[in-house]
Amino acid sequence: MKKQITPNSKVSVAAACFSIYAYQALKDELEKCSEFRFIFTSPTFVPDQMPKERREFYIPRITREKSLYGTEFEVRLRNELKQKAIAKECANWIRHKARFLTNTTDESINQFLTVESSENTYTYMPFNEFTTVGLGCERGNTMINITTRLDNPASQAFLDTFESMWQDKEKMVDVTDEIIDKISSVYQENSPELIYFMTLYNVFSEFLADVSEDVLPNEATGFKNSVIWSKLYNFQKDAALGIINKLEQYNGCILADSVGLGKTFTALAVIKYYEGRNKSVLVLCPKKLSENWMTYKGNLVNNPLYKDRFRYDVLYHTDLSRDHGKTATGLPIEQINWGNYDLVVIDESHNFRNGNGTNTHGGEKENRYMRLMNRIIRAGVNTKVLMLSATPVNNRFNDLRNQLALAYEGVPDEINEKLNTESDIDTIFRRAQSVYNAWCKRPEVERTTKNLLRELDFDFFEVLDAVTIARSRYHIQNYYDC
Repeated sequence: MKKQITPNSKVSVAAACFSIYAYQALKDELEKCSEFRFIFTSPTFVPDQMPKERREFYIPRITREKSLYGTEFEVRLRNELKQKAIAKECANWIRHKARFLTNTTDESINQFLTVESSENTYTYMPFNEFTTVGLGCERGNTMINITTRLDNPASQAFLDTFESMWQDKEKMVDVTDEIIDKISSVYQENSPELIYFMTLYNVFSEFLADVSEDVLPNEATGFKNSVIWSKLYNFQKDAALGIINKLEQYNGCILADSVGLGKTFTALAVIKYYEGRNKSVLVLCPKKLSENWMTYKGNLVNNPLYKDRFRYDVLYHTDLSRDHGKTATGLPIEQINWGNYDLVVIDESHNFRNGNGTNTHGGEKENRYMRLMNRIIRAGVNTKVLMLSATPVNNRFNDLRNQLALAYEGVPDEINEKLNTESDIDTIFRRAQSVYNAWCKRPEVERTTKNLLRELDFDFFEVLDAVTIARSRYHIQNYYDC
């Protein structure tokens, strides 16, 4: 082509895509030619298909549109970091020498390139794309790529066909301005803010596509205007929002922040959110911690949150073992409507790590775990479970699984459908326990956290990410401005 494209030649191309790197490969010749015409053989940059957003925010989703800036086989050229200069030169050339039309129909068009001069007309076909691969400068993904060059008079038939298409105003639309705009966006000066948001979009686009508004906190409840919200540090606010999201998606969450990071205040913010949605809340706690929970809901001068008017019920863990008597707040145990709690907050949830050791089906007395499961979680309304524990695991991963089972009512299929894992939850924890047991038998020098984490399945971490929030003091100091 370099030999055939002479001054005053006319180049006509019908192809699937156009790349600025193909322009660079034939830059000297294309600058000398008198006219360059290009037809996209499939609908490309059709005006009514263009997004309404500002052009600098436009992210091409179609391969043939993306090819303007280089195809997947032109990575080496893109890595030379000359794209900005090439794009500027190419845009200026198009303004003076080139026109682009696109086929707007579903009708197929043969792909070829013609070079017309005063002496002869040459046709190259098939010519699928005006890229460095199509020109033979870069290797594509085809084993053999044969292009035939035709001379007159055979080539004239292709040129006549091109002319016919070029003049068809019903099927062809001029997209030259769109091409110039897209190529110009490569070398325009963009603000750091735009680059930052574009980076976020490309990193998280797949995640954002899966996000549903149904699982995001509804700020219309006004929970961010509460006293408890104003008293939270940023890391606690992030935890509260994350907990609400997990409760809505999976019906349960374990907040396993280290001791001293304010799990109680974080949980109170979550409670305020659900109380703002007119939900009934129960707090289950050890007797030694009940005074705190009672203070925050009481009309007392030492209650810093009295304006929030919390109304949750408080029960001891041991109250689950009783059939008669009164609770710490004076509720008669035999009259409690156990199945009417929309949210249960379990402080020191590791006390329920032993799971369903006994049940009523075998004629044995229910333990606390099974009473919680049968009376509160499985009965009545759909109950969400927030568990607070700095030590949710003792020495068995089943400790964690048993607590999580409260969220899915002890029915694994309920959570297996929601998790993005290859294995079911019981298999995941069984494998994790086997890895842990083998790790414990290693020599002390090999018994490192790094070795354990390396051997655990990815599915295990997927489960932890889905239903737990756990930060250390070191993490907070490094990633939050407290």
